[in-house]
Amino acid sequence: MEFELYTLQNGIRLAHKRTDSPVAYCCIMVNTGTRDEFDHEHGLAHFIEHVIFKGTKKRKAFHIMSRMEDVGGDLNAYTSKEETVIHATFLKQDFARAVELLADIMFHSTFPEKELKREKEVIVDEINSYHDSPSELIFDDFEELIFPNHPFGRNILGTKKQLGKFTRKHIVDFMGRTYNTDEMVFCSIGNIPFNRIVKLAEKYFGGIHPNTRNYKRLPITEYLPQRKTVKKSTYQSHCIVGTTAYDLHNPNRIAMHLVNNILGGPGMNSRLNLALRERHGLAYNVESSYTPYSDTGIFTIYFGTDKADTDKAIDLILQELDGLRNKRMGILQLSKAKKQLIGQLAIGAESGENLMISTAKSILVYERPDNIQNVFKRIEEITSLEVMEIANEILSPNKLSMLIYK
Repeated sequence: MEFELYTLQNGIRLAHKRTDSPVAYCCIMVNTGTRDEFDHEHGLAHFIEHVIFKGTKKRKAFHIMSRMEDVGGDLNAYTSKEETVIHATFLKQDFARAVELLADIMFHSTFPEKELKREKEVIVDEINSYHDSPSELIFDDFEELIFPNHPFGRNILGTKKQLGKFTRKHIVDFMGRTYNTDEMVFCSIGNIPFNRIVKLAEKYFGGIHPNTRNYKRLPITEYLPQRKTVKKSTYQSHCIVGTTAYDLHNPNRIAMHLVNNILGGPGMNSRLNLALRERHGLAYNVESSYTPYSDTGIFTIYFGTDKADTDKAIDLILQELDGLRNKRMGILQLSKAKKQLIGQLAIGAESGENLMISTAKSILVYERPDNIQNVFKRIEEITSLEVMEIANEILSPNKLSMLIYK
């Protein structure tokens, strides 16, 4: 069964897929992330994701935490550059409980000052933990390198100094400006009739006053390739090679996902893993990733290696990129790559949580759910010439940036 859709009068959109499983899922996704922050708000979107669970007009933090856990369910949230999501997993008979709780958290949180102070300490520990992990920190530093002086380039967690300045007023002002009802999607999956979903949504979300978005995000500035080496007291050298790539609206984005999967996807047979790990033993982990956003995209290759082997590893990566740009893939080779990506996507879609969140994102971006069969069809249509053209457009040596921790 496909997703069924409905829009409340205040602009909040609903999407539901009925399944036979006893487990159900629901989420609220807001088209608001760290790129919506002003300079003095750096880290505020993520801070809100934490403190939104710390009390409502009728619940204390403990009661919020226990509401789903008492019935074996799970409640969680995350913040990204462009969205904030609160999501829950539970048994289908507890669907009304989950919907009411998400509505209470999203629209009736009170942000008690003592809870704000306590949670700041938690996030300071999170920041410290991040700085202790160079393999994670380098991704933030790379984005700052290629998107300088733009909120897109700032890390999600913020800084200890800025975090200490946040008050309840900062939170209320930010949410009033950016948590717009026409930029929200409530998405659910479970063995519940759609008419019941609509009734529950009308009951708990329908009375929320409309709040239409009236601002535009700061556009991405022109990309200029950068090279930087940072001295770090680490056993390994950590490196990212990358560039900007296609946005969510570009027709080449699906083919770009295939290019990324060929180079450094999760399979052990990726070209980069075979080159660096299997043939030369230079890296325990080498991976590439492609993340499209509303008006830009990021492609990165990350690896960690012995400091003496850094240059050799970079040369091998550039050779693989050169091969993809200059040699067309054979019919059998390309067919295997397509089947691998289709298989990975199909398996990922079996996760109700993954499917729910990707569908909510699709509705925010395209105003419709993505049909996975259409995605598979598009993958099957990709030609070896298309792969080579995309590799030449995105992975040209003069477009690549590089950040090394050494």
